[in-house]
Amino acid sequence: MRALSPVALGRAQLVRGLAALAGGPVMDAHEALLQAAELLRGRAPVEASDARFLAMEAAWAGGDVEACLAALDGGEDVSGLERDFADGLSAALTVRLDDARTALARVVAGDGGADDPRLLLRAGAAALVLGDTTAAARIHARALVRARAEHRTALLPHALEQLAYAELRAGRYSRAARAAREGLRTAEATGQHNVAAHQHAVLALVASVEGDGPAVTEHAGRALATAGPHGLVQAATLAEWALARAERGRGLAAQAAARLVPLVRPGPRGGHFALRMLVVPCFVETAVAAGRDAEARDAAEEYAAWAALGVDGPARAQSARCRALLAEGEASAYWFREAVRRHDSCGNDFERARTLLAYGTWLRRRRRPGDARGPLRDALVTFERAAAEGWAEHARSELRATGGASGGAADPAALRELTPQQQRIVRLVARGATNQEVADHLSLSPRTVDHHLRGVFARLGIRSRVELPGVVDGWDADREDPAPAAARPPGR
Repeated sequence: MRALSPVALGRAQLVRGLAALAGGPVMDAHEALLQAAELLRGRAPVEASDARFLAMEAAWAGGDVEACLAALDGGEDVSGLERDFADGLSAALTVRLDDARTALARVVAGDGGADDPRLLLRAGAAALVLGDTTAAARIHARALVRARAEHRTALLPHALEQLAYAELRAGRYSRAARAAREGLRTAEATGQHNVAAHQHAVLALVASVEGDGPAVTEHAGRALATAGPHGLVQAATLAEWALARAERGRGLAAQAAARLVPLVRPGPRGGHFALRMLVVPCFVETAVAAGRDAEARDAAEEYAAWAALGVDGPARAQSARCRALLAEGEASAYWFREAVRRHDSCGNDFERARTLLAYGTWLRRRRRPGDARGPLRDALVTFERAAAEGWAEHARSELRATGGASGGAADPAALRELTPQQQRIVRLVARGATNQEVADHLSLSPRTVDHHLRGVFARLGIRSRVELPGVVDGWDADREDPAPAAARPPGR
């Protein structure tokens, strides 16, 4: 019987590796894909390159840094932006951040160098490593469009998985949920159970933001059911994080802190290496509430050093929030204000709202209700816009405790406190104009309009734009100055 050629053997291993990556133990996939790359090296360079990158993806899902580096090493057939991606990722994994930024920035700038969805997905991954969630979401959305256009059904779940994660990192939870739900359907339809587990984990985190406890339990349970036997450390970390956030929302701080401790612990027995620092702000807040101040302080110090590296946009602001939670007296007020200032320049409105909620709560507990209402109202508006009902209810409760309104009609006279620009925006929105239409009418950007509306909602103590018509009507009625009854003409 004639022996199979190295290329045929390599392709057979590639098929085995792909099957394990889709629905089996990911480290088995890693081993098979590395063997495929070796057999195909020099004989089928494109397939060898794909096998190595797929082996890296398997190791990444498994949370194994050394295995990631092994997959990225030895790919001498790789050139151009793919070479930049391999070198940049290796540099990031070995904490050579200047080298990583230089190489990965070229990959992001080139959008993968082609319209090939696989190359676009690598460019999106490079953007995530750089902390550029906006670019990551844009590139992954483009990869999804290309995969659909080329009818690459097997690639759709992975493209949606990456898009959902990018939107999650950006704090755009409704978008993350939409991508994850579609990704879950396509993953289940194509038998990609590992991708489905990751999508369940994303949906669990979104549900923890929305305050939907049963959905957290359902999605996290389904993620962990696959993550455990298949070694999906990334999906397991996201699912456990979601469960901890749900527990914290129910007032179970000690239980939530205990669940988070392994996720922020370094080393192979800890959480996923790419998520560990992202979990720390949640751990610090939870640990402080649970009375575990020493552990919270240690984690916050490590987080501050990581935030200073500039690899995550909101990290400096969240580090300041951690300092505020651990400080005493007016030092806390300083760090809360510093956190808000840093949030204003880095995006992620949800994390900004979390800081405002923590600041408002701190002010209220120090018997400064008047000062607390502004941050709490601003936080409430953002949470309601994000459909984060659990967080919104927390903000409402704090706002009620200050003696301030937490919803309902605003005092029409408060509109006089708005700037002329804000008043113009309010009137247009009250008539039904969208942010884009207001922006076009007043020669502003939609982002500026949104910023003004956020301030208006906080100033008026209202929840959404649908309340503005009634407020404006009341304002107009209040401006009328009818003559006293005694001065009216007879019969009028």
